[in-house]
Amino acid sequence: MPAGGLVPTGVAKERAELYQGRVTLYVVIACIVAAVGGSIFGYDIGISGGVTSMDGFLREFFHSVYISKQHAHENNYCKYDNQGLAAFTSSLYFAGLVASLVASPITRKYGRRTSIICGGFSFLVGAAVNAAAQNLAMLLFGRIMLGVGIGFGNQAVPLYLSEMAPTHLRGALNMMFQLATTLGIFTANMVNYGTQKLEPWGWRLSLGLAAIPATLMTVGGCLLPETPNSLIETGSKERGRKVLERIRGTDKVDAEFEDMVDASELANSIKHPFRNILKKRNRPQLVMAICMPTFQILTGINSILFYAPVLFQSMGFGGNASLYSSAVTGAVLAGSTFISIAAVDRLGRRVLLISGGIQMIICQVIVAIILGVKFGDNQELSKGYSILVVIVICLFVLAFGWSWGPLGWTVPSEIFPLEIRSAGQSITVAVNLLFTFIIAQCFLAMLCHFKFGIFLFFASWITVMTVFVYFFLPETKGVPIEEIIFLWRKHWFWKKIIPEYPQVDDNHNV
Repeated sequence: MPAGGLVPTGVAKERAELYQGRVTLYVVIACIVAAVGGSIFGYDIGISGGVTSMDGFLREFFHSVYISKQHAHENNYCKYDNQGLAAFTSSLYFAGLVASLVASPITRKYGRRTSIICGGFSFLVGAAVNAAAQNLAMLLFGRIMLGVGIGFGNQAVPLYLSEMAPTHLRGALNMMFQLATTLGIFTANMVNYGTQKLEPWGWRLSLGLAAIPATLMTVGGCLLPETPNSLIETGSKERGRKVLERIRGTDKVDAEFEDMVDASELANSIKHPFRNILKKRNRPQLVMAICMPTFQILTGINSILFYAPVLFQSMGFGGNASLYSSAVTGAVLAGSTFISIAAVDRLGRRVLLISGGIQMIICQVIVAIILGVKFGDNQELSKGYSILVVIVICLFVLAFGWSWGPLGWTVPSEIFPLEIRSAGQSITVAVNLLFTFIIAQCFLAMLCHFKFGIFLFFASWITVMTVFVYFFLPETKGVPIEEIIFLWRKHWFWKKIIPEYPQVDDNHNV
């Protein structure tokens, strides 16, 4: 590339119509194995809320919360408001935030598989330490190791899935990550439902069983092939082409291979991808990398999933009933992901995000009205209203499961050009975990102070994000991952911001 000259951004022209190949069993198996990485994220989300409502766990580490729990009638909304207890949940996500940024250069230089293996091993160590925890420091160290595992896994797995999948099924195969996450949540809810009867040590079993998905992720990472995009980017063009031919089931892969080579040549000329992502030509991708994960968390879904047992106990459900109710929401979330897998490559990303957003707004408002009118200090919901709240929350989870749940990961992982893909995914994961950390740390206090208004708070954010998608997110359905750059140049708003072609300076910085 001539220094100072005008060059296209990696891929010089659209070749999508020349792509050939089919869905092979090899690529499906690779994607399923890789997606297991999502189960560690889901298992932790599901297990945390259940463990923090178990008497044996609270007696050992958070005795003041255990005492206040015995006086539940004094304030329904505030009985679990304890910053130490919140720190147990949120410390993992802060560690994951830092780890995701560290993972970016590793994923770029050593490949997607390396980060998947590192993530699985870290999570395995964290699960063992947590199960054996004797004091709060040991418990928090285990949580931090789990966070490192999640940071690496969430950074590498969505990239792996997007790069391995054929264009016409990229959405569905990428959603294997969210499916594994939701199945992890459901499994954790079922585990909690069983272990809460094993007082006082059931919580150790709940935390220790995280070693199972961690082992699957570590072993699976060792057996997986590297993505052709990553192999080509690191200079192994022949190996990259062979893997591409194998996963597409044909040797007629010239067009897709040329796109990857073009993208890798530009990627290798970029010495500082994090600096490069701030350039004006990457503005739309940067905005999406920040807004999509932020909005995903501000739906309020993590609050419901983290603290579902606590939330239902606060509403007057008994201990068993609250865990059972949260298990039902976990099952609904897992089931709804199948709707998204079936529809995403037919209806497109925008339709699912907008329709899901509208349904979530309605559900949040209904729950707020019920709790505002029928629930307060020294009150319990009647059986009828309690069932209605669970049904509406399930409808909310259903909408999230086919829209912002999977697409909050899928869209960011497919929109970045290769030269900033790893850095962009790191930003997506870091922002997701930052807001997960903030909400996890603040939710119990917000529930105490906002009371039923917490649901209106989240409903207002869902309104904002639905409008944002309608106006600013182009449809990526059926567009090859290395050609999505052309979408921004055709979009009514983004074409006014990005230059048609980038300038390359004497140091090959774009």
